[in-house]
Amino acid sequence: MRFALSMALLFGAFLNMSTADDHECALNFKAKTIDGETVDLEDYEGKVVLIVNTASRCGLTPQYAGLQQMYKKYEEKGFVVLGFPCNQFGRQEPGSDADIKEFCSSRYDVSFPMFSKIDVNGGDAAPIYKFLTSQDTKPAGKGDISWNFEKFLIDREGQLVGRYSPRTKPSAADLVKAGESELGK
Repeated sequence: MRFALSMALLFGAFLNMSTADDHECALNFKAKTIDGETVDLEDYEGKVVLIVNTASRCGLTPQYAGLQQMYKKYEEKGFVVLGFPCNQFGRQEPGSDADIKEFCSSRYDVSFPMFSKIDVNGGDAAPIYKFLTSQDTKPAGKGDISWNFEKFLIDREGQLVGRYSPRTKPSAADLVKAGESELGK
């Protein structure tokens, strides 16, 4: 009887440990900035973060303007956009990091943090994207990135709270409402 009770307690403790470990911070990754510096994305904990895979030659590229407006509007409240260029969709981001940086700053006056070009799908996907796409997050759910400008909203504690399709503009009511709600917490 004691053995059975001891095993039950041990098994229960093991289950509690594994469920606690299943919960991972969405910012628990390192990434290389567009200028080549390695940064710890956990440095953004305490902010509301919008992660976006970007491209310079896409029909959705004008979203850079909306992302920049959103960033400037909410930056002082603790909001940041993190842009991750990707060339996996129609080869719409063929340039070097220097080319991308020049394009973003000259065309859209982008001042939010931009990162080095990465893959967001497949075996070579950046670890942060492997994590983000594995989460069943509303409204878009889990699975591969469908196109350029897919968006992930992360709360101040580093938890993924929303995933938005590429066609969701930065000014879309549901995205703005979710971001403002997180900023208010």
